[in-house]
Amino acid sequence: MLDIWKLIKSYSGPRGQSFLKVFRSLYFIEASPGSMTQVTHEPTRIREAKQEDASAIARLGAKVFSTTFGHSLPTSDLDAYLAESYSPSAILEDLANSKKDTVVICPSTNLNHVLGFATLTRRTIEPCIRHLEGTTVELQRLYIEPNSHGRGLGKSLVTHVETIARHEGFSTMWLGVWEENIKAQQVYGRLGYEKVGDRDFVMGSCRQTDWIMLKNLE
Repeated sequence: MLDIWKLIKSYSGPRGQSFLKVFRSLYFIEASPGSMTQVTHEPTRIREAKQEDASAIARLGAKVFSTTFGHSLPTSDLDAYLAESYSPSAILEDLANSKKDTVVICPSTNLNHVLGFATLTRRTIEPCIRHLEGTTVELQRLYIEPNSHGRGLGKSLVTHVETIARHEGFSTMWLGVWEENIKAQQVYGRLGYEKVGDRDFVMGSCRQTDWIMLKNLE
């Protein structure tokens, strides 16, 4: 950054001023004449989800799921799945389930504002990883508020859940991701997950294909 800054300041005249203006608009927020402040994000904290979070988790889960999958299945199937999986009562059941751990990420200054959540689920398996039964655990859900994308919140949640899995003695973690969700596949790939198979995912009359991705935690 320092070398680039020196290069920009070396320009003189209208060209240099124009270049400087563009650079500021791309990388900084103007704070006051003659000073610049680098863009920063509010610190966050990850904590265990509570019953009081059920409505917020349900809203966020339904919102992200609808945005991602809504165009790919009939409205009746979507509504039925959301009622089954992302109603406040369904989330409360998940939070009470001893096989599941759900964590949320919130601003450090407002721990009641859920920006994202992740769910670790034990004792689930798919045929393509049957040989790992007992040593693997599922990253069942990872949802981030769309306005908070690009802040590394998803990576923080995954790292936190992986730490829980390691402490419990699991050597691998697996997840399912829709075959058409290229962006999510790329994110998981950067986090160390690799495709090892696939499965059918049925919602009402709609049958889709999920990739099964796996990561070695050792």
